[in-house]
Amino acid sequence: MVVLGIILLIIGFLTHLAFLWTIGIIILVVGAVLWLLGAVGHAVGGRRHYW
Repeated sequence: MVVLGIILLIIGFLTHLAFLWTIGIIILVVGAVLWLLGAVGHAVGGRRHYW
């Protein structure tokens, strides 16, 4: 999710499409939160690790 968020941010920036920029930020933040929760050992969605 983090990689997808970064890709959408880049595409949104290059094409000046605000909705891609916004979706990219949201996906990037959600992916980072899930990644951090999985890294500290909290179960995310029934899984011990989130990749």
